[in-house]
Amino acid sequence: MPAPDAARRADLALLAEAAADAATLAMGFFGSHPKVWMKDGASPVSEADFAVDRFLHGRLTGARPDYGWLSEETEDAPDRLGRRRLFVVDPIDGTRGFLAGSEEWTISLAVVEDGRPVAAALIQPATGVLFTATADGGAARNGAAMAMAAAPEIGRARAAGPTSLCTLLRHETGGCRGGYVASLALRIAMVAEGRLDLALAKANARDWDLAAADLILAEAGGALMGPGGRPLAYNRPDTRHPVLAAAHPELARRAIDLVAPLAAH
Repeated sequence: MPAPDAARRADLALLAEAAADAATLAMGFFGSHPKVWMKDGASPVSEADFAVDRFLHGRLTGARPDYGWLSEETEDAPDRLGRRRLFVVDPIDGTRGFLAGSEEWTISLAVVEDGRPVAAALIQPATGVLFTATADGGAARNGAAMAMAAAPEIGRARAAGPTSLCTLLRHETGGCRGGYVASLALRIAMVAEGRLDLALAKANARDWDLAAADLILAEAGGALMGPGGRPLAYNRPDTRHPVLAAAHPELARRAIDLVAPLAAH
């Protein structure tokens, strides 16, 4: 068998190539008024989401038939829990932005091994930006290595997230400039590349929203954490996560310590 780092590099190459082809497919629907349905009466899903999901399932599981599969647009199957490795995919993260004609949507792909992401590709099709990472192999934006700078004071942080969480943080710190980004994965990747200092996520984000961006951020020197500073575990029976903060580790811990108790009320 190949060494773990070689296997992860091979998985990354597979993810990156699939992401690029999926981006081309998705852009064929972008701005073309695709069919839209509502999930649970509140969340839109389009024919583009389903088309990208089908494409990625065929490409990725065809290349790695022993890997499990978890995607937002595929009915969950319990057999994934018995797989050491699986693909975790969001065919279009930020569907509302995609449908509105915004550039702030992504296609998110990760390989999770023993509960943690080990290879990731996150592409923003409307801009052509591709973020990649492997565990212990670093993170890159369009092939250029990324490394985060030291954290600013929390009151001076450029933050993005749901209005409710940003308001809570602003109330506690008197600062935090920023706004909303439709794709949660992109929000986190923007921290890794230095366009944001802090990204926040409400409770109930899912594995597919987070796995790729989590690894990209970690390999750039940041941290995505829940209450108490806990890292995230993936491929559990329940794919939901608590309120989260993504930033340089010191800033992330400070932010989650402030936001988590308030968000619980």
